[in-house]
Amino acid sequence: MYLLATYLPVGYFDFFGRDYLMYLLLFLALLIGAVSLFQFFGSKTSIDPLSPSKVSTLVTSGLYQYSRNPMYLALLLLLLSWGLYLGNAFNTLLAAGFVYYMNTFQILPEEEVLTNIFGKEYQKYCVIVRRWF
Repeated sequence: MYLLATYLPVGYFDFFGRDYLMYLLLFLALLIGAVSLFQFFGSKTSIDPLSPSKVSTLVTSGLYQYSRNPMYLALLLLLLSWGLYLGNAFNTLLAAGFVYYMNTFQILPEEEVLTNIFGKEYQKYCVIVRRWF
């Protein structure tokens, strides 16, 4: 995002309240990220995204009753906040690329593992709770 904002000669934007929105997204990212991590620690389950098979408990309460992936949502909000700071409209394309990448290469494999571990309980959870927000 930094390289794009620095070397792409077009795409700069500014609007009234940009800084407020940037700080709001940053605050929400930190809050959502911290709360979701504490929920995993409280459930004594793994937070390692590279080894979803280490999970021992299906967390479905708190933030996880609204989003199946609040940690990834926090990262997206952080990217959007940084994009606002940098002020280049094309950074939203990189944020969209982040969502595509996470859905394809991280979330779908995680969901497959969690379905194998938790079966119908996880499938029911997926029907009730959206993937991002």
